[in-house]
Amino acid sequence: MNFLHEALSFIFTAANWAGPAGLAARIGEHLQYTVIAVFFSALIAIPIGMVIGHTGRGTFLVVTGVNALRALPTLGVLLLGVLLWGLGLVGPTVALMLLGIPPLLAGTYSGIANVDPAVVDAARSMGMTERRVLLRVEVPNAMPLILGGLRTATLQIVATATVAAYASLGGLGRYLIDGIKVREFYLALVGALMVTALALILDGILAFAVWASVPGTGRLRRMPQPLLDDEVAMQSHIRGRERTKSTPEPGYERGRLSPTVDG
Repeated sequence: MNFLHEALSFIFTAANWAGPAGLAARIGEHLQYTVIAVFFSALIAIPIGMVIGHTGRGTFLVVTGVNALRALPTLGVLLLGVLLWGLGLVGPTVALMLLGIPPLLAGTYSGIANVDPAVVDAARSMGMTERRVLLRVEVPNAMPLILGGLRTATLQIVATATVAAYASLGGLGRYLIDGIKVREFYLALVGALMVTALALILDGILAFAVWASVPGTGRLRRMPQPLLDDEVAMQSHIRGRERTKSTPEPGYERGRLSPTVDG
C-alpha cells in the first residue's frame, strides 16, 4: 500500500507532468510508438485480409500465419531487431507490428468472409465489379469485425510498447525500467498504472467505434447534431414564412373583387 500511495502522489503532482522526462512527454512518446506500429500493422494486414476473405484463397495462410506470429516472443524479436538495425525506432516498431498483425488479419478476413452471400450475389447481379463489391458491400458489412481486430491490436500494442525502453527509447516503459534499476519500485508502479489508464481510454474509444459501425443500425445518424438541427429548424422557419407570404389575403383570390370596391 505504501508503493501505491507514493505512486498516486507522484501522478497527482503537477511538477511531475512537465519537462522532457515528465509524464506528459512520456505519454506522448508511448502514443507515438503505438500509432506507428498500429499504422504499419494495418497497412500490411488489412489489404491481405480483404483479398483472402473476398477470394476465399489462402485461408490456410491466414490460420498458419496468425498462429505463428502469435507464438513469437516480442522481447526476443526486439533484441533481434536491435542486433540487426541498432538502437532506435526500427526494432521496437517491427516487434510491435508482429504483435498487431495477427488480430487485424484475423478480424479483416473473418469479417469479409462472413458477409451474407445473398447480399454479395445481389450486388454482382446489379453489375458491380469485384472491386466495387469488395469496397462498397463487403467492407461496410465487415466493418465491426475489422474495427474489433483494430481494437485488439491496439490494446496489445499499447500494453507492450513499454519494451521500447529496452532500445534506449522513451515512453512509459522508462518508469518501469528506471524504477526497477534504481530500486524505486513506486516508479515502476506509476508506469504500470499509466499504461493501464491509457489502454482503457483507447479501448473505450474503439469500443464506441465498433458499436457505431454496425451496419443497418443508423446509430451515427441518430446521434445529436446540434449544428445540423439548428440549420434544419432555420430552413423550416424560412419556408414557413415564405408560404405565409405567398398565401393571398381573404377576398383577394383570383376572380374576386376587393371588398372595398363597389360593385
